[in-house]
Amino acid sequence: MSPLTKLNVPKPNRQVLRPTGIKPLIVEKLIAGDEAEVLAFLAERPIHTFGMAGFIRSNGIVSPHNRGEFYACRDGEGRLEGVALIGHFILFETHSDAAIRRFARLAQKQSDVSMLLGEQEKVQAFWDYYASGGQAPRLFCRERLLAQRWPIEVQYEVPALRLATIDDLDLIVPAHAQTALEESGEDPLEKDPVGFRQRCAHRIEQGHTWVLVENERLVFKTEIVADTPEVIYIEGVWVARQRLWSAMSFAAQPELSSAR
Repeated sequence: MSPLTKLNVPKPNRQVLRPTGIKPLIVEKLIAGDEAEVLAFLAERPIHTFGMAGFIRSNGIVSPHNRGEFYACRDGEGRLEGVALIGHFILFETHSDAAIRRFARLAQKQSDVSMLLGEQEKVQAFWDYYASGGQAPRLFCRERLLAQRWPIEVQYEVPALRLATIDDLDLIVPAHAQTALEESGEDPLEKDPVGFRQRCAHRIEQGHTWVLVENERLVFKTEIVADTPEVIYIEGVWVARQRLWSAMSFAAQPELSSAR
């Protein structure tokens, strides 16, 4: 990673998090069997925690497909104060600033983090604790989380939209790599071509990739990254350049919503 020579990131007002008790917090690695407790904790704020919940529901708490390890931060009574996935990327949910600090210190020991993702105020708090001993940042950016709530009027159907099969892999890999390159500035086909192809295949096998193929050419594809009782999260939307992306994308949304 190439570090930024100058950071000019405005610090938002810090979210007020409730203080912890006098007893010290304990951080521990989560293991198989902890799923129910963790999912109940994450379900307190499902719109903000669907990423971790989606990984757990798809892969379990312990899996190489998570590309990291799940950790719990507990108070002196054993109650959860926070949950984090730390590895290739960092996702976390906490009840206290102290839990953010503990996770940030733990993440400093990880040498190959590619992304820190979360709410603006919490990410800034995490970065304040992490920056002194962690990796130098390559890129800062912000994204908007958009929500579509049922019901939605179906303008017209896209009958050819379907779940991808492994036979579509050669069409999907370059399209998905393009979306990753445009967002991050790094080409996954150069950085980890074998692993990237395996991850695309895994999502297809799980039934998370949707495609529209015409004349053996990919026209549209998207990924259902998380599917929880409260949230279906879609990303990786790709549309062939010769198509009007807005018409195709919005037409596909009712199809994806009803296919759950």
